[in-house]
Amino acid sequence: MTLSSKPTTLTQKLMSSALTGVLMTSLGVAAPMMAISQSATAAPADNLMAAKRLNKLLANTKSMTANFSQTTKGANSGTFTGTMSVQRPNNFRWETKSPSQQLIVANGNSMWVYDKDLEQATKQNVDSQVGNTPALLLSGDPSKIDKNFKITQPYDNKNYYVLYPKADSASFKSLSMSFSGGKPVMMVLNDSLGQTTSIKFSNIKLNPSIGSSQFKFTPPKGVDVINQ
Repeated sequence: MTLSSKPTTLTQKLMSSALTGVLMTSLGVAAPMMAISQSATAAPADNLMAAKRLNKLLANTKSMTANFSQTTKGANSGTFTGTMSVQRPNNFRWETKSPSQQLIVANGNSMWVYDKDLEQATKQNVDSQVGNTPALLLSGDPSKIDKNFKITQPYDNKNYYVLYPKADSASFKSLSMSFSGGKPVMMVLNDSLGQTTSIKFSNIKLNPSIGSSQFKFTPPKGVDVINQ
């Protein structure tokens, strides 16, 4: 999530270096190293089984907090670090702290993108933005994920999944996710601009109690507010 001088969509923020700048080569590209240590002869799971397994893993994640390190390779290369919190249904907080400061807060009704350095906050409708983004995986309804993505599991014996958006309008080509101990630990995103974004999670806490205030945002006084 990098800063931009003009407003961008959630998909762009979460997945290009304005989100690629975000959510991932952590669930992704050239499969995560932890995901390719398996036997070369391991067979892939069929799509239905892959969807069931991924849905089960995600359904067990009612809430999650973690630190993240996000690296993008491509035209907008860079590394960003920060913290994130998610809570079902549809609550999402992604805060970049270094090298720049940016906050994305989403709940069931709206999403705010706040660029502190630009003194600009953009408000967007969640329903129109989240359907085909990584945010859906961690904060949305797991049972609906296969409606938005083709889900594959390249190796039947590894909790590593590659998802392909079904919508032509999606801004990314593929999204990979790796799990360890039932926790999502890495995501990798290949976007439509030819960039790869990797996101690694650390200090992961699964199903903690998170105050509702974490998913609310009030623009500071003097900030430019843009409604989309």
